[in-house]
Amino acid sequence: MLSKAQTMEAIERMYTMFPEAHGELRSRTPFQLLIAVILSAQATDVSVNKATPALFAAYPTPAALAEAPLEDVIEKIRTIGLYRNKAKNIKACSAMLLTDFAGEVPKTREELVRLPGVGRKTANVVLGDAFGIPAIAVDTHVERVSKRLRICKLKASVLEVEETLMRKVPRDLWVKTHHTMIFFGRYHCLARNPKCAICPLLDLCQDGKERMKKAQVKK
Repeated sequence: MLSKAQTMEAIERMYTMFPEAHGELRSRTPFQLLIAVILSAQATDVSVNKATPALFAAYPTPAALAEAPLEDVIEKIRTIGLYRNKAKNIKACSAMLLTDFAGEVPKTREELVRLPGVGRKTANVVLGDAFGIPAIAVDTHVERVSKRLRICKLKASVLEVEETLMRKVPRDLWVKTHHTMIFFGRYHCLARNPKCAICPLLDLCQDGKERMKKAQVKK
């Protein structure tokens, strides 16, 4: 396992690789970001960004989306995975925002996770990106990178990965680290073909070293 100092060394190298890392879901309001993040579950940001302009043009507010015909919402997000269930969730989420939160997106994790379609990861993204509240959202990229680098245990749950990162990374860097690790995992430390041979983190990466040894043996 990497120490706290080694973890920050690895993350700082990622900062250098991806200095402009940011959330790639497009939105204009906290509400639109919330809906976009709900839609992004088990789907790519690219697919969500293709669907949301028409959705938000037609239903830009919680009141509008809560009253929207379900079939029309389904039609507008049909290109996104699990679109039927997500259509029901975003309508129900909008309705609860009106009834329980005066139409405003809440600013605490405890309140956010009460909303239909919102889990801890979604809540953390909204806290960080909509409100600048320190949080680390562990998606597939953050989990993969954390385990390959042995920042956390290989058998760690998603919550344990988050808690480990929260212990090892200063609170004021949580949001930046979240986005940087996503970029690193999405564009460099790929799931199937990580770029170990040209990776600036190779000397810190147990998984990468093992992969390189296997590659040498095959030659």
